[in-house]
Amino acid sequence: MDLEKYIREKQAAREILIMTHIVLGYPSLAVNEDIIEEMAAGGVDLIEMQIPFSEPVADGPVIVKANQAAIAEGIRVNSCFEFAARITGQYNIPFLFMTYYNIVYKYGPENFLKKARECGIQGLIIPDLPPEEGEDFLAGAREQGIAPIMIFSPTSSLERMEFLAGHGQGFIYCVARRGVTGNQTSFDQEFASYIRKCRRATHLPLAVGFGISSSEDITYLKDKADIGVIGTKTIKLVEGDGVRAVGPFIRSLRNTRN
Repeated sequence: MDLEKYIREKQAAREILIMTHIVLGYPSLAVNEDIIEEMAAGGVDLIEMQIPFSEPVADGPVIVKANQAAIAEGIRVNSCFEFAARITGQYNIPFLFMTYYNIVYKYGPENFLKKARECGIQGLIIPDLPPEEGEDFLAGAREQGIAPIMIFSPTSSLERMEFLAGHGQGFIYCVARRGVTGNQTSFDQEFASYIRKCRRATHLPLAVGFGISSSEDITYLKDKADIGVIGTKTIKLVEGDGVRAVGPFIRSLRNTRN
């Protein structure tokens, strides 16, 4: 599956796509499977699965806690691969891995990419791996048919964005604001200007994440981005209301777009 082609084809029927995020092993892989079932039934278009790391520097307290809890319960990288191999065959949507480069490095970059391809992973998000330091790994991902997802931030210059986009495939992940995941994002004129700059920098679809948590957020993003990314919100839903709250929440986002 060509990730960008999939996104473009989906856009023909939907104003904006939804990508969700889970931390593998939190609260357990069995519960992860139930959450994914709810997400798919609710109509998500892509799912990002995070391989836990002890120091997830781009993440806020909710996702940090989930990473730490999963590690404490004994999650291992091979367990994540085994889970992915099973789950990707059950749903006709792209699954991506998100993790930090220390995980990749310790596993072995070539082995990591080979296993990811065998597991049906369509894209990789490695927020602490700049192209200058990961050129061979990113090229290896492309050779394996796995889209390396580059990240734009509000502090990125247009020139930096263009450089990053030249190393990416699938889509660009646009960090909505400075800081870490989880905090609410304020959509203002500064944000609108930032997204316009992102558009100028690349032909790839734009995904916006960090603090996206409501139908109002998705509605705002409709004519500005191609994908809205929901992360911390679904973890909080599962913690507070249980797995069965996830499907209705996803459908409530979908209902604002039809």
